[in-house]
Amino acid sequence: MEDAPELLAGRDLEKMGTWMGVTTSGKFAALTNYRDPSETTAGKRTRGELVADFLKETDNPQAYLDELANRHHEYPGYNLLAGNLEELYYYSNRGGPLQKIESGIHGVSNHLLNTDWPKVERGKAGLATIISGEQSDMVERLFAHLENAGPAPDQLLPSTGVSLEWERLLSPMFIKSEGYGTRSSTIIMMNEKEIYFNERIHVKDQQKNQEFFITM
Repeated sequence: MEDAPELLAGRDLEKMGTWMGVTTSGKFAALTNYRDPSETTAGKRTRGELVADFLKETDNPQAYLDELANRHHEYPGYNLLAGNLEELYYYSNRGGPLQKIESGIHGVSNHLLNTDWPKVERGKAGLATIISGEQSDMVERLFAHLENAGPAPDQLLPSTGVSLEWERLLSPMFIKSEGYGTRSSTIIMMNEKEIYFNERIHVKDQQKNQEFFITM
């Protein structure tokens, strides 16, 4: 971000928030909205500030999420992951207490962590296959996986309060439609020595990548 050079993240140009980011010191955060069509955002704070606030202002993910839990009513529904190389935590203001994420493969969409929506299960299974395979072309295979636009069969669709047409539209990992869809795909890989960040922006049928290697 231009106003935070130590932070790599996409930016919502309307409200100037972000949905995923990492700092040059190895802090990480990611956000998804919780799907509830009956919920209004009127009078609520923007969820996009949550990721940036953690990455810019605090080094303690558990304390930050505990503090958010005390004012859960201020925001529309969300899922938030926050952590660093040593630990990762999850909190949703729509279900359950703060959780420390154990080692393994996890997934979150627009419901709670590891809810077995088809796109979540497909994402986790594909990731497991990719990281256990050849390393040489991993980035391109990860992007190809993230850009899987195959819809789920009707019998596996969740019931989230939207129409069947919209459940079908929203069921792929990569959403494509006129006027609504996936804006970006991001890969972040970290270890104790370096950070790899690659964000692919999707505009109509064109793609633009922003790639960074950071040595810590």
